[in-house]
Amino acid sequence: MVESLRPSRIEESRKEMATKEESEGGGLQQLADNIKEDGKKHKRWFPLESNPEVMTTYCAGLGLNVEKTQFIDVLSTDDWALDMVPKPVLGVLMVFPIKEVSEAHRAEEKARIESEGQTVSDNLWYTKQFVGNACGTVGLLHAIANARASPCVELAGDKFLSQFFSKTAKMNPHDAGVALEEDEVLEESHVAAASSGQSAVTQDVNSHFVAFSHVDGALYELDGRKASPVNHGPCTADTLLEESIKVVKAFMARDPDEIGFTMVALCGIE
Repeated sequence: MVESLRPSRIEESRKEMATKEESEGGGLQQLADNIKEDGKKHKRWFPLESNPEVMTTYCAGLGLNVEKTQFIDVLSTDDWALDMVPKPVLGVLMVFPIKEVSEAHRAEEKARIESEGQTVSDNLWYTKQFVGNACGTVGLLHAIANARASPCVELAGDKFLSQFFSKTAKMNPHDAGVALEEDEVLEESHVAAASSGQSAVTQDVNSHFVAFSHVDGALYELDGRKASPVNHGPCTADTLLEESIKVVKAFMARDPDEIGFTMVALCGIE
């Protein structure tokens, strides 16, 4: 279970974050649309570590039955590493460095989708990300929400995940992102998880989580910083990992000298 924090811990975290922003400045992960309509800044959290143990503890506290699911490091895009990942694979998370090349591709992709259009299933759960450095949490929410059709995914009815997915079921992505930012239960849990990793806690990072999910016969890339989900074409529950890896390899090919890519799979335990 996620360690329970005293009520003041959130405020302490917010003050510490504000102090660091003033002294260090912000990286690319401080979102370009960081100003709300009322002129105030969106929240900014400390980043979550790409660590299966941290993710397991975090999601257990939010209500995921981790006796039927597990987070597994995907060590490589090579076949030997993919063969080591337990089946079924319910979702894939990728962490990549935000750089000029990735931002240029994001803009090109947005223009292509606006020009050509795409099909997005009504059954896909997707939220925008307004909280800086919340991409790890947003990625986990995307992976879990879109795997709920699997019998391996069990959510406690009295915990955050079940309640939040019910609350946002009919919301558009913008409103879901606002609800996420305003939820102090999630913020408290994120603070605990971000503090429990092996890496030094710092707000000045340029790494970003995205999730890949299979919904209604298609592979979706789910990134709360993007204008929309991205439909990457046909996919089945059995080919989710392999189809996700194709997209990951394309990310890597655009930045071939970068070594800061990591992957984690959400797997079922049958």
